[in-house]
Amino acid sequence: MPFRLIHRAVSPRLGAGAASTAAASGGKSRPPLLLLLHGYGASEEDLFSLASYVDPRFLVVSPRAPVTLAPGAYAWFNLGLGPQGIAFDSREVEAGLEALGQFLDQAREHYQVDPARVFLLGFSQGAMMALHLALTHPGLVAGVVAMSGRALPSLDQLLPDPAALQGFPIFVAHGTNDVVLPIHHGRETRSILSRLPVELDYHEYPMGHEISPESFRDVSGWLTRHLDLPASRPDRPPAL
Repeated sequence: MPFRLIHRAVSPRLGAGAASTAAASGGKSRPPLLLLLHGYGASEEDLFSLASYVDPRFLVVSPRAPVTLAPGAYAWFNLGLGPQGIAFDSREVEAGLEALGQFLDQAREHYQVDPARVFLLGFSQGAMMALHLALTHPGLVAGVVAMSGRALPSLDQLLPDPAALQGFPIFVAHGTNDVVLPIHHGRETRSILSRLPVELDYHEYPMGHEISPESFRDVSGWLTRHLDLPASRPDRPPAL
């Protein structure tokens, strides 16, 4: 069956880290997966260079969002301007989430990754997708990094039993100089997540709508620390 989304992938940069990955996952040799989710108007190439700077044990996959805006520019769902500012169609959001969920299932199977060590890293609109997919499907992934994004408005109504999210690790980064998604979006996301029993790491940086070296050093370190923890997610993730 062909992949649902076009993507790029890079294998783990194996070496000394391979043994610790196998030990942490109970002796299995399946690598952990890091899925990179780009923002509005970007492509699978946008975040792919980050693969060189994350823990070498990760198999890194960067999918192209399904909506074509222009040659080389893609989105998880369309954005427009309404009376209240940025507007979007909730049906398109659901279609984007469905495409992402199906692709994640395909990537797990095709690349034979450790299903208990799947992490999402999203930027801007990709951060919205990462948070929404992970929080509405507990057990699907092991952790989320959300950079320069926000929680989708419908998230509050779709959350499962809070107990299902106990201890779920989330790293949120936002720039205090962001003019695309101003800092109040990051703080609203922090407020929403703080009401849940998740393990939240929230950080603000003196940057715009971007990934600064300082913010990514913190993200990379966070990913490595959580990769070194014993797996707490189920070996068989829930069906979407």
